Amino acid sequence: MNNDEKKTGRKLNTPVDLKRIAAAVREILLAIGEDPEREGLSETPQRVARMYEEMFSGLRKDPAAVLRRTFVEKYDEMVLVKNITFESMCEHHLLPFFGKAHIAYLPNGRIVGLSKLARIVEILSHRPQVQERMTEELADLVMQEIDARGVGVVLEAAHTCMSIRGVRRMDSVCTTSAMRGVFMSNVSTRSEFLAHIHKN
Repeated sequence: MNNDEKKTGRKLNTPVDLKRIAAAVREILLAIGEDPEREGLSETPQRVARMYEEMFSGLRKDPAAVLRRTFVEKYDEMVLVKNITFESMCEHHLLPFFGKAHIAYLPNGRIVGLSKLARIVEILSHRPQVQERMTEELADLVMQEIDARGVGVVLEAAHTCMSIRGVRRMDSVCTTSAMRGVFMSNVSTRSEFLAHIHKN
């Protein structure tokens, strides 16, 4: 059992029950007063099932495993990958939220491939999520798995649960941050990170 399975109690190799999802979607269509047999909807339950399999594929992947391949390197300045686009599903309404992630770390003798940071964003975003938790998870993963001296994470996202329902604010953006190690204790490091993010 890997780290993700220990934390969640979920088996990563458990297949998605597509038939069960399709049956549930059919029930939803009936419950709202629609005819799931009409031409435009007859294949919708199966489409939604396949979409959910894709959107929640991160439930069957261990993001920590992505960061285990590191390289010895003397470089000890900030490493920043910004504007990592992502899309996720808010677990409160199962509606999408999407935006950009910015991840920086201070190496402690080892570095990780830059694409790996984008990969862990992809895995964690493809789960039922809240932006606040995803931000914390990203920071903790990088800090622990590559033994960084410090990590900074900022997520900026638009939430359709705010734009298409409820308050219907189309232009609202939620920003969350998580600082670890030197990024938390050293104001100048944190300021440098934030300045790089907002630099054109």
